[in-house]
Amino acid sequence: MKQLFSARTRFSTWRKLWIWLAEAEKELGLKITDEQIEQLRAHEQITDEEFKTAAEEEKRRRHDVMAHVYAFGQVAPTAAGIIHLGATSCFVTDNADLIFLRDGLDILLLKLAKCIRNLAEFAKQHRALPCLGYTHGQAAQLITVGKRACLWIQDLLMDLRNLERAKQDLRFRGCKGTTGTQASFLQIFNGDHGKVERLDELVTKKAGFADAFTISSQTYSRKIDADVINYLASFGATCERIGGDIRHLAMMKEIEEPFEKDQIGSSAMAYKRNPMRSERMCSLGRHLQTLPANALHTYSAQWFERTLDDSANRRITIPEAFLTADACCLILDNVSSGLVVYPKVIKSRVDQELPFMATENIIMALCDHHNVSRQDAHEEIRVLSHEAAQVVKGQGGANDLTERIRKSKFFEPIHGELDKLLDEHTFIGRAPQQVDRFTGKDPKICVFERN
Repeated sequence: MKQLFSARTRFSTWRKLWIWLAEAEKELGLKITDEQIEQLRAHEQITDEEFKTAAEEEKRRRHDVMAHVYAFGQVAPTAAGIIHLGATSCFVTDNADLIFLRDGLDILLLKLAKCIRNLAEFAKQHRALPCLGYTHGQAAQLITVGKRACLWIQDLLMDLRNLERAKQDLRFRGCKGTTGTQASFLQIFNGDHGKVERLDELVTKKAGFADAFTISSQTYSRKIDADVINYLASFGATCERIGGDIRHLAMMKEIEEPFEKDQIGSSAMAYKRNPMRSERMCSLGRHLQTLPANALHTYSAQWFERTLDDSANRRITIPEAFLTADACCLILDNVSSGLVVYPKVIKSRVDQELPFMATENIIMALCDHHNVSRQDAHEEIRVLSHEAAQVVKGQGGANDLTERIRKSKFFEPIHGELDKLLDEHTFIGRAPQQVDRFTGKDPKICVFERN
């Protein structure tokens, strides 16, 4: 991603666009020679020395595109007169940006798909490991470790769909001239509308796009940038959400991100294993969520066919959004491929809460099979539950509700059933089957149920 948004890639892409334009114009009958085309092709990649030439010219002319037209012409002197023929600056700047948006999305899609695969494998591995669910930040009905991972996957699949959609929606600006009317190209082709349309098609195809905008101003609509960056920001929100869950689970010592053998958690507290990767992912994800405002303001602030107050902002915002999303992908890949689970800690936390969760099952067992009044059963277990809760909260002890039930004569009819009634696997519903269905339908990655 750093290479994609590097200065060398940007200005070499400008040169590719000038070459494609010259090739198409030659094919359509303009007086451009094979020698000129070959000289341009020989210098498609800008060199360090040519960067210096362009920088000196830009300092003199205060125009970056014309500075690079000059630098290109210096190394391809035979072709200097036909570089940028009929074009405006946005022919290279905007078309190049559309190429970068497309290629950047390709990079992210591959990396995001790998993160999803990592988590799908993790979910399958822990499909039936019971753990506490949480609602309102409080212990709730049991789920499984794998089921929780599927929640993360489902959100990432939405992000994958969004990025695919963003890429599919992209179109090329093509050859549209200064205000989008193609007047300059109509002039150089002596009023031949067919050739102007064919020029647009040829350059669009050479750039690897299926279609170009029919309507544009001097630029492609800055709403395109806003849409793409909104999708990236949505992915950033997912990263912060997943990172937050992992950080909370690490706080409870149930799950940890990878921790290297010689890694240091704290300069002062040597025992610490801080979830620094998940924290970094949350930090970057949060930053990514702030960037759509830039793109939206830039779009809404444009006047008529174009104003240049978009340029400096976009040169920062677009690379920043893609580089931040790429960093989030790299961290998520690293974390999701090496999550460490501590089943005994998870079980100890389940054991602290499960006796309370099982009270309804115990009441129903007494009522259904031993002709005990529900109200009587409810009162007896209410008293024992509050006594056990006082031990947990007031004394910091373990949950002893099960032992209290075993010692109670009232509950003697179901003493032999207690182990079964307290089996944690009976409290996870269809979580394992849901994981199997979710991760097993689509062999490509896993199922995304759009309904």
